[in-house]
Parts: sequence; C-alpha cells; structure tokens
Amino acid sequence: MKKTTIITILLLSVPCLMQAQQVLTLDECHKMALTENHGLEQARQKIKMAEYDKKIAAANYFPEISATGSYMYNSKNIVLVDDATSAKLTGMGTAVQQQMGTQMQQLMTAIQTNPALAQEYMKSPMWQTVLGSLSKTDISQALNGIGASINEALHPDLQNVYMGTVTLMQPVFVGGKIIASNKMASLAEQLANVQYEGECENILTTVDQAYWQIVSISNKKKLAEDYAALLEHMLNDAEISEKEGVLTQSDVLSVKVKHNEAKMMLNRAVNGLALSKMLLCKQIGLPLDSQITLADENLDKIMQPEMLGTKDINAILADRSETRSLELANKIYKQKVKIARADMLPKVALTAGYLISNPNIYSGFSKDFAGGFNVGVTVNVPLFHGTEALQKTRKAKVEAENYMTRYNDACEMINLQVEQLTRQQTEALDRTQMAASSLENAEENLRTAMIGFEAGVVSTSVAMQAQTAWMKAHSEYIDACVEMQINHSNLLKAQGNYQIENK
Repeated sequence: MKKTTIITILLLSVPCLMQAQQVLTLDECHKMALTENHGLEQARQKIKMAEYDKKIAAANYFPEISATGSYMYNSKNIVLVDDATSAKLTGMGTAVQQQMGTQMQQLMTAIQTNPALAQEYMKSPMWQTVLGSLSKTDISQALNGIGASINEALHPDLQNVYMGTVTLMQPVFVGGKIIASNKMASLAEQLANVQYEGECENILTTVDQAYWQIVSISNKKKLAEDYAALLEHMLNDAEISEKEGVLTQSDVLSVKVKHNEAKMMLNRAVNGLALSKMLLCKQIGLPLDSQITLADENLDKIMQPEMLGTKDINAILADRSETRSLELANKIYKQKVKIARADMLPKVALTAGYLISNPNIYSGFSKDFAGGFNVGVTVNVPLFHGTEALQKTRKAKVEAENYMTRYNDACEMINLQVEQLTRQQTEALDRTQMAASSLENAEENLRTAMIGFEAGVVSTSVAMQAQTAWMKAHSEYIDACVEMQINHSNLLKAQGNYQIENK
C-alpha cells in the first residue's frame, strides 16, 4: 500500500517537474508575448473599433428607413364652426320652411287684394295646383337632416387620434461628405493596424532586453559562483599557510573579506535573476512564479548576432510604423478637410413615405384607418452661420499640415537613429572582440598567479588582484556580448525589419 502511494505521488509530480524544466528560446518568447501580452489587447480593441467605424461610414450610402407610430388623446374635441353657426345648420330646414310659409302668405294676400290677380288666379287651375302644393310641402325635416350632417362633419371626433408613418430618405449629394467619411474610416483602420504593429515592435524590443538581461545576470551568477569557489579554495590554502607560518593573519583576513564580498555578489545575482525572470514572465503572459529557463542562459559562450547590413533610408521609412502612422494621419486630416468643406455645399436627398391615420383624413375624418404614399426631393442650401464651416475647414488644413511637419521631422530623427545604431553595432563588435582578448589574458594571468600562490612565490594581494582582474574582464565580456544583442534588437526595430504576423 505504501509502495503504491509513493508511485502515485511520483506520477503526479511528473507534470510539475516538466513545467519546472520549461526552456524558452527567444523566438518562443516573441510568439508568447504577441499572443499573451495584456498590453496588446487595447491595440486589438482599437482595430475592432476602426473596423466598426468603417462599416458605420459605409452605412451612409444606403437609404435611411424608419417607422413611427403614435397615439394622442385630446381632452377637448376640435370644432370648425362656432356655436351660432352650428345652431343655424341644425335648424336650417325649419328656418327655410318658415320663410317659405311667410312668402306664400304674402303671395296669397297679394292675390286677394288685387282683383286682376284674383281673377287670373281663379281662371288658372295650374296656379291653383302649384300654390296649393307649395302650401302643403314641408321640407324642414329634410333640410334639418342635411344641416345636421354638415354640422357633424364640422365637428370631427379627434379626441382619440392614431397615426403611423414609414419614411425613407436616400441621400443623393451631401457635398462629398459620405465619400470622404468612408475614405477616412478606411485610413483609420489602416492606422489602427499600423499602430498595432508599432506596439508589437515595442513589446518585442522590450522582451529582447528582458531576455538578454536574464542571460547577462545568469552568466554573472555563474561567474560569482566560480569567483566564490575560487576564493573558497584560496581561503582554505591561506588558512593552511597561516598555520605553517607562511602567511600572516592579515593575509587570511583579506581573503575572507573578498570571500564575503563574493558571496554577497552571488546573493545579489540570485535575487536579480529571480526578479528579471518574473519581469519576462509578465511580458510573455506567464504567471510570475513560473519556473523558466532560457535557451541561451546556460551556454558557456553568449552567441553573437549576425551583423545587419545597410538599408536604403526610403525602404526604412516605408517599413517604420511611426512614419506610416504619421503619413496615414496626414491623409486622414486631408479627408477631414473635405468633410468640413462639405458643410458649405448644398445637400440633396430623395424622400418617400407612407402615412396611415385614424380618423381617416382622406375621408372626412371618419373613424377608420386609411393611408397614402408620398415622394419628394429635399434640397438644403446653407447660407450663413457665422463662417463656422469655413473656420472648421481652415482648422482641418492646419492639422493636416501639422502632421506633415511631424512626418518630416520623424524622417530626420529615424535617419539619425539608424546611423547612430549602425555605428554602435560596429563599436559593440569591436568591444566584444577586445573584451574576449582581455578575458583570455586575464584567465592566463589568474592561472599563473594561482599556481604561484599555491607554490608560495606569489603574495596574497597579487593573487587577489589577478582574481579581481579576471572577474572584471569576464564581467566586461558578458556586458559586451549582451550589449551587442540589445543593439542588434534596437537596430532591427530602427530599420523596420520586424515582421509582425496578423492578429
């Protein structure tokens, strides 16, 4: 049972051990940084926003269609005539009937008082029939009904109003604003991608510096370990020599002081290496407590990068993200000038719609739903608004010129930067070669000094001077190699040679 438990524990420990032995190359660190680094997330979001802005700008080419529905309650009804007129309309038949009765009475009186008319009336059956019919005719009810209908039509029921509309507006000409907006959105999308590439280049350069800093500290840690071991061996020999009376106590104490300094140096290197690895883990998206080992960390000799050749300045400017960003920004503001100018030009749009309402406005406000189509053309001509559009146009022109000036200045600074880093590359190579030569001499000097010290023909101070010189030469060699790597990374970025993969 106990044996099975031990085997289980060992099997479960295998993944942890494998993770603890994780070895990363510089290329792997680059890929992890580009996929896992949290600082790039904001740049990716800007690209997405630029893509949406491009789609928003393209939507302006299409017609705008909208539907609206409404209901309104009126506390008082709408009346198209006053009360007196309304009363006259409802009593129109009675009034006419009374007027007709009066006129008939006057006519009959005139016939009766005029003998000639009376005689004529008596001799004419036709007049007797007509006047008899008129005296018996009653048109009051019919006219009252007509008047009541007219009065009702002049009192529409508009207390509850329902209305719905569907409208379409298609821009025909808006001063070139839509075209300029789409071009500007497309340029803004390109700018977001170029800025993303620039952010990637900065991160890769930062990763390179962190990577080679770890290599530097790791090599100096090994150097401190060798130095401490060398002093440990020397201290043992010094203590033996003191007992034999060859060295004094002062000589032994000097060696002890150097030995303690070496242990402190080693302690600082260990702590610095741990912190540097934590920084690299943060940059490549690993947990800070991840146990990583770099491929170049345990090499006996730091690899020297290939020398970068000269590159045409025009090709460099075309590849640098900074110059491309400024060039795109200049083009964006040129489109902004066109957009600002469009506010001073006429705007033409086609309109169409369908209106439905209840009460029915097409049939005397009857209580049913009905609607109809409409089409038209809208023309808007700006006349005067305090020269606002003119000033916006002038401001956009100045902003475009500003970015052009910044572009020219950036070209000069990039040219200067490339020239400086190219010279530093040559200087770093010379320094590395000289440091390698000095290290070779220091190692030989240390070897002969330690042989002489053990033989008793070289003093303690001379031996420690040789150790210090060896320590310094080795440290300078490490610094020169790492400086050359970092300079290579900076020159790679300055020449625009980083190849950033798609998001």
